[in-house]
Amino acid sequence: MNFRERLSGMNNHYRYYSLEKFFESLQRNDIHYAELWTGPMHFYVDDHKHESIETLKTYQKNYDVKIIGICPEQTNPKPNNVADKKRADDVFKYYQQIIDIAQGIGCPQVLITSGWAFYDENKDEAWHRSVKMLKRICDYAKSRKIYLAMEALQPDESILVNNVRDLYRFKKEVARDNLKICIDFGAMARAEDTIYDYFKVFKNDIVHIHFVDGAPCGHLAWGDGRRNLMQDLKDLETCGYHGYLSLETATSRYFDKPWQAEEKTIQQFKEVYEED
Repeated sequence: MNFRERLSGMNNHYRYYSLEKFFESLQRNDIHYAELWTGPMHFYVDDHKHESIETLKTYQKNYDVKIIGICPEQTNPKPNNVADKKRADDVFKYYQQIIDIAQGIGCPQVLITSGWAFYDENKDEAWHRSVKMLKRICDYAKSRKIYLAMEALQPDESILVNNVRDLYRFKKEVARDNLKICIDFGAMARAEDTIYDYFKVFKNDIVHIHFVDGAPCGHLAWGDGRRNLMQDLKDLETCGYHGYLSLETATSRYFDKPWQAEEKTIQQFKEVYEED
């Protein structure tokens, strides 16, 4: 399988440029898919309103780029914490907004996490709040024919769900068939999990991947870390993965000229497929 054709850009590292610049860059680099990060400088969403989706529809049409996923603002210190103790109704309304946006632009997937807990609060209580909220969000998403792709977070992002074992327990407790799995290569490497560990447990429930290089973890363009791109692609093919590979190069080293991250990754892909 030619995974080059399944690359999906992300706009995290374009935060000092306009959203249209991001779409222009994807078109120029022959990338036809995008996972939209809802950073407020690009597309504002809160618990009761959001920018017009007509802008997104226009960019998709003008630049021949399909938005295949939405990645909401949800990690500390963002206010949309799935495990929040005081603002549960507001958080739920925020995800309703996100899901409605996805439905409105014909995007099937929303990225979700467990949220996070304070270090000095009861972790089990935060876990149960998160599970309860995910059930609500999943039910609303199902009513809109949207599925959620859940990723693990690194320990400095959350103390709730950090690895395959945590994801399995969490998914089992939520018990909703539209809660799927996203492999985040940064979190995977940090937990010392592998591609095979994920597929052994979740199989066809893996619907998305945040596909980045690392040293060993990180959110780097391919070629800026130490991972073996050719081996990772072979492992994904062996496991039967046919989804998208989102380039979540959400690192400040790319803020000045963000398009260089995609250009470097594309060059690495060319070299891999030439060798193959």
